[in-house]
Amino acid sequence: MNASTEALPVVVIGAGPIGLAAASQLIERDIQPLVLEAGPAAAAAVREWSHVRLFSTWSEVVDPAAEKLLAPTGWVRPDGATYPSGGDWAELYLQPLADVLGDKVRYNATVTGVSRTGRDRVVDADREAQPFVVHVTGADGSEERVLARAVIDASGTWSTPSPAGGSGLAALGEKSAADRITYRVPDLKDPQVRARYAGKRTAVIGSGASAFTALAYLAELAKSDDGVGTHGLWILRRGISGSTFGGGEADQLPARGALGLAAKAAVDNGHADAVTGFRTGAIERDSDGRLVLVGEDGRRLDPVDEVIVLTGFRPDLTFLDELRLGLDERLQAPTELAPLIDPNQHSCGTVYPHGHRELSHPEPGVYLAGMKSYGRAPTFLAMTGYEQVRSIAAALAGDIESADRVELTLPETGVCGGAGLFDDPAADQADGAGCCAPAPALVQLGVGAPATAAAEEATAGGCCGS
Repeated sequence: MNASTEALPVVVIGAGPIGLAAASQLIERDIQPLVLEAGPAAAAAVREWSHVRLFSTWSEVVDPAAEKLLAPTGWVRPDGATYPSGGDWAELYLQPLADVLGDKVRYNATVTGVSRTGRDRVVDADREAQPFVVHVTGADGSEERVLARAVIDASGTWSTPSPAGGSGLAALGEKSAADRITYRVPDLKDPQVRARYAGKRTAVIGSGASAFTALAYLAELAKSDDGVGTHGLWILRRGISGSTFGGGEADQLPARGALGLAAKAAVDNGHADAVTGFRTGAIERDSDGRLVLVGEDGRRLDPVDEVIVLTGFRPDLTFLDELRLGLDERLQAPTELAPLIDPNQHSCGTVYPHGHRELSHPEPGVYLAGMKSYGRAPTFLAMTGYEQVRSIAAALAGDIESADRVELTLPETGVCGGAGLFDDPAADQADGAGCCAPAPALVQLGVGAPATAAAEEATAGGCCGS
């Protein structure tokens, strides 16, 4: 890399928790960041699940370099033993951090393409000496090119939820039924959202923590005065086994265990019916406009009023198409990282901390970080993302010794505890809530209580949130 290229900023895509941590780590290394955020404020995606409470405590979701930047402003981290909601995380930490970064963060700046200057992905000649070129579109439709010495894509996966279709493709009719389908855990504290589901029959497609949460919330709505007649239909692509509801009381993750118990209670108490081995092939409308789910095997379910699809998320790689990425063919994660995060083998607590080498691609200087780096794997943990960008920043600064050194130690069972479906987080903390906490107790959910989906960046099936 020549001197003129080194003078360019490192472009960070996304002003979420990992993107802002990346900027903080780069500043600590005297490298100039430029954070490009598509939304109008920091943590735009996090704000969309502001009602969701994380499974991690404040002590686990604040980046050390970011905390140093915030300290001169008088910022004080909230009680490290408490669990923030997405809204808390955005308002009490992420936006203040973005404010400190000032003009190093640009809002309403959507990245539409990344390449090497004068080189498409085919051209080899003098490729690595060329700076990156980033195409950006503003809110008014204006376009510009930004040159960069390196690119860190921390844009997450929130904008690309997986479809209802059992084959990974949208079910036939899914798009035309969009007015009755959501891909997020609904916020039943919102009166308009609550009215949408109250007294209705709703299908929930998915088998992870987000689906558990949706079922629990629908069950609670069914028991309320304004929710009489509310009923859930839980659609599982596989059968029900001992592991369907997580570990229950034996789960190392109390929040996840409580979620599983809540989902099981919703079915056991008659607030939801479970349909197993059902892979959605089509979504049709009946004469009343209600939706009929049709399985790939030809089964037709009774009509429902609404469908909540919680089948996970996937990375948007379209704007990176001119870069030479090395991605695992299954998870769409960096090739070296994929075996470490395979959800068939790992939960968030068993993912080994990793850095720039596992995140590298055939195209030097480009990194996917945070949830984006996990591809379709749902087990992301914020602390792991902070370690990722610490290592990347060190590598970009030429400090390979530090970049290769693992500076994050997770308990053997992971840092994945959370408030879950517990009614009193303070009581849980007194009991040592966390992965090694006592068995979770299923308690009654209040409408005003925080939701507890896997937060992605709330990924279906995830255990940790972001």
